[in-house]
Amino acid sequence: MFPKPQVALSPNTYEYESFPLVKPTGFREYDARWLFEKEINLMGIQALGMGLGTLIHEMGVRPDLVTGHDFRGYSSSIKYALVSGLMAAGVRVKDIGLALSPMAYFGQFELDCPAVAMVTASHNDNGWTGVKMGANRPLTFGPDEMGRLKDIVMNAAFKLRDGGSYQFVENFPARYIADLTNRPKLKRKLKVVAACGNGTAGAFAPKVLEMIGCEVIPLDANLDHTFPRYNPNPEDMKMLHAIADKVRETGADVGLGFDGDGDRCGVVDNNGDEIFADKIGVMLARDLSKLHPNATFVVDVKSTGVFATDPELTAQGAKTDYWKTGHSYIKRRVTELSALAGFEKSGHFFFNKPVGRGYDDGVLTAIAVCEMLDRNPGKSMADLYAAVPKTWGSPTMAAKCADEIKYDVVERVVKRFIDLKAKGEKVGGYAIKDLVTVNGVRVVTEDGTWGLVRASSNKPEIVVVVESPVAEARMHEMFKAVDAVLHENSEVGAYNQTI
Repeated sequence: MFPKPQVALSPNTYEYESFPLVKPTGFREYDARWLFEKEINLMGIQALGMGLGTLIHEMGVRPDLVTGHDFRGYSSSIKYALVSGLMAAGVRVKDIGLALSPMAYFGQFELDCPAVAMVTASHNDNGWTGVKMGANRPLTFGPDEMGRLKDIVMNAAFKLRDGGSYQFVENFPARYIADLTNRPKLKRKLKVVAACGNGTAGAFAPKVLEMIGCEVIPLDANLDHTFPRYNPNPEDMKMLHAIADKVRETGADVGLGFDGDGDRCGVVDNNGDEIFADKIGVMLARDLSKLHPNATFVVDVKSTGVFATDPELTAQGAKTDYWKTGHSYIKRRVTELSALAGFEKSGHFFFNKPVGRGYDDGVLTAIAVCEMLDRNPGKSMADLYAAVPKTWGSPTMAAKCADEIKYDVVERVVKRFIDLKAKGEKVGGYAIKDLVTVNGVRVVTEDGTWGLVRASSNKPEIVVVVESPVAEARMHEMFKAVDAVLHENSEVGAYNQTI
């Protein structure tokens, strides 16, 4: 018998070294995230592997799984603890070593493995760890699977069995790179800043961009798991500003920024202006809809309203479906609707056939941006951006709120706005036109300005985004109005950044 996980243990004690530690809140809506050593220990990771293996068998999935780890000082040890648990549960593991998350997803196809378990904390601060999991390529787990996994692990309801094995796959990155670069080289000579925040992408993204014909200017591409300048997060304004400075300094055509596990890409234009990912999504949808008329696109509720109103997309017969934020939600929706692509404001982009295989890959996104420029000779990134209908939008702002209470707080906020609409009261001086409650609440006023409040799925935070098609002042008014309602709840703390 394997001991039942404990929800709290003190490090440097007998109990810590004798029992699995697993804080239940680490099981998020679509992946798992913990503060290593404080919220989970290695024995807890082993329990997670046993639970995942048990679930894979329970789902009737062939127990072949690909795994890899991101570049953090502790990720490889976490992976091997996970592997020991998977093997104990009868899973045949293929280990691709240091990898990007999309490299592991590619491995599901290339190595014929239905399941994946990628050890990564993505863009989270050092100290965090996590696992992105799936058992039905190209999908990753959603709330149902994560809820069942939590039940199995926290109750130690493991079904261990023989048949587990381990194989290290040598030189797998070369196969991933070959797959991405098996395409015509760019006709246009592009100078590209490739910013990696000292994260895992530094080992792969600059090389891929060079191989498709770009002149690459690496920025923070040397691997350093202390992340000395900033977290590798293309939504973080520090990273975006660093890219912008390098673009201006070098006269680059575009700046591309990759997150810690390489499944997201941020973009800065040739003037050094940061373009939020939802607007990049509009630009790519415009480009791809010319090649594939009547295409369907899926976007998350944090994204710009331009997808639904853009005349060029309408002229190409494009249809847009607004859906829940989260890489697993959008990925699943793209597959369900056979959409050409899915775009998240966070920078997770999903390209379905014939462009991709349906999973999120920041390096493929970077290639798509470069090919868009290649198909528009004589036009700069700034020109293509200027052609998109103008709106004023905020970055993704996050206010601190404990995991244990954040969903309750958001539920209160949703009810508050429903009550305001029922009473005909105004928000930021304007009447409420619509409330979208598929994921938190998106409050749309009569002038098209909107504000979103939702619980973060992977951090102890509440997310706020605002946008206005009218004026920058309206965006600020909307933020003040939404923030006032949110901070009626004393459990909500300060923001990581504001407008």
